[in-house]
Amino acid sequence: MKTIFITGASAGLGKATAKLFHSKGWRVIATMRNPEKETELNKLSNVILLPLDVNNLEQINKTVQAAIDFITVDVVFNNAGYGLVGALEAYSDEQMVQQIETNLTGVLRVAKAFIPYFKAQKHGLFITTTSICGLTSNPLSSVYNATKWALEGWSECMHYELAPFNIGIKTVAPGGIKSNYMNVMQVASHKDYEPLMAKMGEVFSNGMLVFTDPEIIAQTVYEAATDGKNKLTYIAGEDAERMMSERKNSGPEAFRISMAKRMQL
Repeated sequence: MKTIFITGASAGLGKATAKLFHSKGWRVIATMRNPEKETELNKLSNVILLPLDVNNLEQINKTVQAAIDFITVDVVFNNAGYGLVGALEAYSDEQMVQQIETNLTGVLRVAKAFIPYFKAQKHGLFITTTSICGLTSNPLSSVYNATKWALEGWSECMHYELAPFNIGIKTVAPGGIKSNYMNVMQVASHKDYEPLMAKMGEVFSNGMLVFTDPEIIAQTVYEAATDGKNKLTYIAGEDAERMMSERKNSGPEAFRISMAKRMQL
């Protein structure tokens, strides 16, 4: 029986992925900040709940050690994260630091904790949730996009470090996901950017962004974990595939200009 270790498994894509892998006969280590509040995954056999706040280095090391002390882990799915929306001018320093700590530094710390273990067992796979926002651009989410672009670049660089030890690394880049993402998203307002915020909402709601069920995106995570392909990035969701195709076909500069025109800039 193979085992997947998942961060951010309390809701949305993390929980959907835990349930899907469980249904496929995998053992699941589902981590979250408050596992004592979980009322669904704790009822499934071969699902183990462990506490994990990816901003807490001590807890990361403790939880990873607890997992590998009694279970063979085959896949680590770095999924914990949240969105930060608004103009850079509107963000507090704390908001910027927290976004980077959670979305980027947390992933690096979890991966670093697992690398010696994967090296010792001579196999392993990291999968990280990035975003179509880590491959394309859009207004008013510069720090969020920066973390997701960074994760894509980091993953590509890490391939070279990990390959000699038979350790794989992949990313799953979704578009919009139907989940509690909107509930936990932070929004920083600034009156000077209200017209742009309104226009962005209009453009996205007119079909540019399509919210896909997390269960559909979870299928792409499962594909990445099981297809055995030497492939880095898996685009997930109709809107993500459409935007990525547009960027590839037109080129980055033309895509940027097109997005600006949509926003009437």
